[in-house]
Amino acid sequence: MDAVPVDMTRERFEELVADALDEVPEELLGLMSNVVILVEDDPPHTDPDLLGLYEGHALTDRGWDYSGVLPDRIFIYRRPILRICDSDEDVVDEVAVTVVHEIAHHFGIDDARLHALGWG
Repeated sequence: MDAVPVDMTRERFEELVADALDEVPEELLGLMSNVVILVEDDPPHTDPDLLGLYEGHALTDRGWDYSGVLPDRIFIYRRPILRICDSDEDVVDEVAVTVVHEIAHHFGIDDARLHALGWG
């Protein structure tokens, strides 16, 4: 396991993810459909620096035949985020950015557009 500059329990990290979700406007959260948000310690071994991941069918890609499918999943990866942060405040900020970034993918917003909007 890699050393991380910020020592934070999984429970505290999960609280930060919940806090980030609380900051998302209610109107936007109300539009989210069939999606769960999960905290994992580590991303897939093929991409060890990944901070978050959206798996599923973006709302913009769902057609009339979208039904009976498992929920989309948003993963927020704890250890990579802790590795790139120097303080608890940095973790708070990075978690918020990562949560917004992955929710945006649920709404069909791609990485290029997110970067253009300043949500890199």
